[in-house]
Amino acid sequence: MTDDPLAWLVSLEGVPSAYAAARDGIDVLLRDRGLRRTSPETTAESLLRGAHASAVLEGSGSTLEEVREGAGDPIAQDALRLSTELLGLAPLLSRAPLQAFARMHAVAARGSVAEDRLGRPRDGESAARLRDVAALLTSDTEAPALLVAAVVHADLVSVAPFPSHNGIVARATERLVLVARGVDAKSLVVPEAGHLANRAAYESNLRGYAGGTRNGVHSWLLYAPEGYAAGAEASPLRS
Repeated sequence: MTDDPLAWLVSLEGVPSAYAAARDGIDVLLRDRGLRRTSPETTAESLLRGAHASAVLEGSGSTLEEVREGAGDPIAQDALRLSTELLGLAPLLSRAPLQAFARMHAVAARGSVAEDRLGRPRDGESAARLRDVAALLTSDTEAPALLVAAVVHADLVSVAPFPSHNGIVARATERLVLVARGVDAKSLVVPEAGHLANRAAYESNLRGYAGGTRNGVHSWLLYAPEGYAAGAEASPLRS
């Protein structure tokens, strides 16, 4: 019997190879294309692209150029505001994920919900389920970091613990897991853009995951590496 809460997911058919391939692709991108010419500006561009993609998935109609110019709609502005503070939360996500979740929501939802609701779960059940998600991030799991990111992302969307901006927080957390666990320390991959490029599959598989069936969870886990591969292609290192 194992105490690893994600061990059963790693054993599902096709999952280990899919995540190994996705990680190899990211490593090749960062090693061959990034290390010699990475700059803070490249990271900022990746975060900008991610904010735009996440906002569109949340219902924004703004273009990337509008967001780049600071003229996006409120959803885009919320996602962009979170992106500017996100990387500073990586240490907090590792040691106190509940605080990191609360801070991400407070930043993204500022001006959209009442001050006393910023960073606070909707109700007791949401708070309990959010603690379960946080426990995954502090568990002693041997699951690949990409799989941890995918599970936490889908869990946050499914739980929808906050009164607003749950998708934006979930996708920001996914990116932050990749930073905190050393997959993409400089945050140059754009997973949000990968999901936008595969929007129909992304949204369909999230719904399947939320249904809680083994097949639904399995399908999400097989989809997510495709999103990460597309996110690597969307990196500014490819420009």
